[in-house]
Amino acid sequence: MTRPLSGLKVIDLTRLLPGPVCTWHLAAMGAEIIKVEDKGIGDYARNFFQTSDELTTKTPSVFYRSINNNKQVVYLDLKNSEDKQSFLDLVLTADLVIESFRPGVMDRLGIGPSVLRGLKPSLVYCAITGYGMTGSWKDKACHDLNSLALTGVLDQLRDVDGRPIMPNIQIADVLGGAVSAAMGCLAALWRAQRSGEGSVVDISMTDGVLAHNLTAQVAVHHQGCTLGPLEDLLNGGVPCYNLYQSQDGSWFALGALELKFWEIFCDVIGKPEWASQHWSLGQEVGGQACKTLREQVQAVMSMHPRQYWIDQFAGVDCCFTPVLSLDETMRHPLFIERGMVQNDAAGQPWIQSPVRFS
Repeated sequence: MTRPLSGLKVIDLTRLLPGPVCTWHLAAMGAEIIKVEDKGIGDYARNFFQTSDELTTKTPSVFYRSINNNKQVVYLDLKNSEDKQSFLDLVLTADLVIESFRPGVMDRLGIGPSVLRGLKPSLVYCAITGYGMTGSWKDKACHDLNSLALTGVLDQLRDVDGRPIMPNIQIADVLGGAVSAAMGCLAALWRAQRSGEGSVVDISMTDGVLAHNLTAQVAVHHQGCTLGPLEDLLNGGVPCYNLYQSQDGSWFALGALELKFWEIFCDVIGKPEWASQHWSLGQEVGGQACKTLREQVQAVMSMHPRQYWIDQFAGVDCCFTPVLSLDETMRHPLFIERGMVQNDAAGQPWIQSPVRFS
């Protein structure tokens, strides 16, 4: 079928992750993306994680190519009058402009939202920033880790000793920034299509992360504070929803949150008598009984290597899965069959957009 955003034209001034991931999604849904990079360094994601071979051949990094391979790139110096006019000419043909500068940068260049929407009233203008376009924090520098720290998310990502961990997935960039921006832009474009009136979409990636920190919010409402590792329902406080290590050091994720799944799991590991010990039957979340049973489950899991448990649970429906590395994931039938991972002409695997239409 024709992709649903075919005919939509987007001018993308963003760099690094939040904006480029947003427009990567829009492009996968059919939008035409014109990525505007300056004539100097351009989007400096080009040089992030670049190998020596890529440096030699002047090939942009995988980091850059993975989220910009479906866009047309033009190079403009927006401080130059001729290039600025070229940019304005592009805007006249566009439906959406997305930028990720700090608030005020576009105004100082003379191409802020009021100017662009004056030029084309139906235009949707999206600004992705660390802390939003308003408020006392709007001019502060921000990266993904800062957003996670301020929103209580990093506090939830602690090891069993209570130390915050360094996540290697940029939650604030891709969820708080990219996904929130895509959602806001599509809503604004829907309104513009029906009314002819555009708008400004103000996306703070920190706001976006905070809005999705949902589970910990329950404890705040109930107890006035969040709970530590192994104390809450979804952070290791119950044996049925936990991580376990096999004899050879591999890890498995057990998501038997519902009683029926826990009963099946207990049967498969040969411990049906444990099936009645479940949070839904009154087991105290994070209590001593949970801790003891978790240790007992771990002792059973430690008796056999990874492949044994994979074989034991083959065809068993109880939310029990191995913890895969990304290279394993990119070879897994689940993602190959769904077309989520596809090889290019050189045989290199690339992750695809998750949105499917029929």
